[in-house]
Amino acid sequence: MSKIRVIARIDVKNDDVIKGIHLEGLRRVGKPNDLARKYYHAGIDEIVFMDAVAAYYDRNSLTEIIQAACNDVFVPITVGGGIRNVDDIKKVLNAGADKVAINTQAVRQPAFIEQASKIFGSQCVVLSIEAKKVSQGRWEAYTDNGREPTGLDVIEWARKAQKLGAGEIMLTSIDAEGTKKGFDLNLNAAVAEAVTIPVIASGGAGKVEHISSLLNNSSVDAVAVASILHYGLYEVKDLKQQLINNEHRVRS
Repeated sequence: MSKIRVIARIDVKNDDVIKGIHLEGLRRVGKPNDLARKYYHAGIDEIVFMDAVAAYYDRNSLTEIIQAACNDVFVPITVGGGIRNVDDIKKVLNAGADKVAINTQAVRQPAFIEQASKIFGSQCVVLSIEAKKVSQGRWEAYTDNGREPTGLDVIEWARKAQKLGAGEIMLTSIDAEGTKKGFDLNLNAAVAEAVTIPVIASGGAGKVEHISSLLNNSSVDAVAVASILHYGLYEVKDLKQQLINNEHRVRS
């Protein structure tokens, strides 16, 4: 089994990093490049930049932020929010990103996943799924930062996206996001079991024990954290060391 990746998730609104609860009630917590540099030097494995307001403008406005980040940050960077077509992907990749995260446009036009993976390679295409619990063992996919229900069953959608060529899934639990009360273990276990591509669990980490519990109860390949780092609850190295102490294989 490969080592677990620890990923910093940086949600950006205009030029500020923001953090909310259940993807709502956003507050500013810093500047994107300051945090990206800090986490990179502290030993983060990857960084995800998400344009939190792209849904309103139908465009991703992170190009300058990515360009600046790539001067100082030398880990894989994923960019999401407002990625609507092949040109949008080219723009963020040319700015220095390694991968794109697609949600809304993939739901509207699933063939976009196939098109993107054929042109850029599946390793470049991350399906972002925002999942809300509907009933026991069932979750619905949402778009537009957790605001718009799609009617899609999360497990079926994950399987379909894999068939279409997505190389990875970033799975955000809307119910757990920003609560710092732990991951939706059943959701992550179900999706990781349904697909063979890597799954990044996002939403809910408040302490190391939450990540340990996630890793003990699911076969996710990576964990994306935000609050835990933005609010200084842990430094990256301490977080990784504690996971190693709990007998998890993480990149050192």
